[in-house]
Amino acid sequence: MKIVGLLSLLLISVLSFSQGKTQTEYDQMLDKEYDKSVPFIQPQELYKKILNGQKMHLLDTREGREYQVSAIKGAIHVGFLFFSRRKVESISKDDLVIVYCTIGARSETIGNRLKKHGFQNVYNLYGGIIQWVNEGLPVYRNNKKTEEVHVYSKKWGQWLNKGKGQY
Repeated sequence: MKIVGLLSLLLISVLSFSQGKTQTEYDQMLDKEYDKSVPFIQPQELYKKILNGQKMHLLDTREGREYQVSAIKGAIHVGFLFFSRRKVESISKDDLVIVYCTIGARSETIGNRLKKHGFQNVYNLYGGIIQWVNEGLPVYRNNKKTEEVHVYSKKWGQWLNKGKGQY
């Protein structure tokens, strides 16, 4: 009987390890990365707004190579390193603007820049595209669903529990 118990415990440990990091661990890591200067929107809340056709501007603040692998449908690529106000000058400063990146750190920076330039309704996607995919929400490449997700690096890729991480 002890052997069965030990084997069960071992199996549970192996399954837990193989499923990647837990949501709690991800939340703790994110807490260290964010300064919380831009309010969050949760992935499921954003997805409902997209499905309902709510008017918004979804800005992907990752670099071009990341955006080309996969993006949230309807997102406009604005980048991070070469972001400029010209990329958003056609957006009304009162419109809803959602920014995202891999985990939400770079998008928080861009969200702050938007706020400094007078944008009033800016939100950062909590957990970025990794959280989005981990919640089972779709990403697209050339308007077709894809399982691939650019996770920026192995450091961030360890948090992806669904999809196929690309670097």
